[in-house]
Amino acid sequence: MMENVLIGVDIGGTTIKIGFLTEDGLILNKYEIPTNKNNEGMQIIPDLAQSIKNKTKDLEISQERILGIGVGAPGFIVGDKGYVEEAVNIGWKKIDLGNKLSEESQLPVFVENDANLAALGENWKGSGNEASNFVAITLGTGVGGGIIANGQLLSGVNGTAGEIGHITVNPDGYPCNCGKNGCLETVASATGIARQAIKVIETNPSSNLAKHYHEHRDVSSKDVFDLARTGDQDCQRIIDRTGDVLGLVLSNIATIVNPSKIVIGGGVSKAGKPLLDAINQSFCIYALERLTKACSIETAQLGNDAGIYGAAYLVKERLGNKK
Repeated sequence: MMENVLIGVDIGGTTIKIGFLTEDGLILNKYEIPTNKNNEGMQIIPDLAQSIKNKTKDLEISQERILGIGVGAPGFIVGDKGYVEEAVNIGWKKIDLGNKLSEESQLPVFVENDANLAALGENWKGSGNEASNFVAITLGTGVGGGIIANGQLLSGVNGTAGEIGHITVNPDGYPCNCGKNGCLETVASATGIARQAIKVIETNPSSNLAKHYHEHRDVSSKDVFDLARTGDQDCQRIIDRTGDVLGLVLSNIATIVNPSKIVIGGGVSKAGKPLLDAINQSFCIYALERLTKACSIETAQLGNDAGIYGAAYLVKERLGNKK
């Protein structure tokens, strides 16, 4: 008997990642297509449906074997079928993603926020080891997050649960893209770390960061991490401050969720041990000892595949055949 197949989709601002997986989480095939943002992203759903049809034919998978399509989309997702209120980076506003893709593909479709599905994927096949209480935070251009409590992914009343990047860490801080000031994202994202570096350059024009900036006319979070590895104290202080703020936020989340594991992913997590050590140290200072003893903080394992794993698992979860 041929195995059933799950399709996981991760819609990004530049590419759409698509994976065909078994129910046990083995990737049979994965590939990418460009995200067509022309005409307010109206071609994305037809492109995706046609691509899935073509790949299904290429892989000689019958329609009957496909249990459904799970989709991770940016922005605020409302309802089980996946109504996208707004996804600015792909031009969507009030898009009935789940129903439209289901009509085009003739398959069941389930939709969740992309950061939530990255958490679900990391917990299924990555660092989480299927923990019942689990927090994932993604540090990239922005800061995303996902929370699993008592075995259930938290979406909230209107799809906004887990927006960890918009927890206020300094009411008088920098403006955030969301319209507030001082969100975690303004400090701990790649952009936030680069901003901290610019501040060092402005206050200390003889610093190594300033020299780097004058040579390259740019400074990034990666530059901060690279210079810290050479022993640069300014950059180490940026990492320590970022880790301190992250540890504080995670300690507050842990007080509510009481997770057994917190996983740090995204490009900023490539700072590695120095950042993880700073987060752990801060977490142990701010959180109750009973919480810290029960919880480990680790780096994510799945990288860019977390979204397709999570989207595939969403199909299993919604159809009620979790394993």
